[in-house]
Amino acid sequence: MARGDYRHVVMFQNPGPPVPDGDGGYTQTWTDYAPAAVSIEPAAAADLERLAPGTVISTASYIVRGDFLPGVTTQSRMLYGMQVFAITGVVNVDLRNIEMICGAVEEVA
Repeated sequence: MARGDYRHVVMFQNPGPPVPDGDGGYTQTWTDYAPAAVSIEPAAAADLERLAPGTVISTASYIVRGDFLPGVTTQSRMLYGMQVFAITGVVNVDLRNIEMICGAVEEVA
């Protein structure tokens, strides 16, 4: 994919420490990990098969492609404008630490 196709600027976040909520429980906090230029495209069946060969993934709504970021995992989330996406899978393309492909699903509050 050409670098010019990375037209969406997003923020990746990783889980931060839990914070007491005042009612005896805890609230999940998020720590900004890295802003990045990526491509966000609706997922097709062929894309999902490439993301996880030999498995069935039915939750990825979008395929996100961009430069490899080693801290992005399935524990991460991605912010694009007011939209929040859970990362459902991460592939280090050719294991070269150059490009990554992620499956993502929009979280609806």
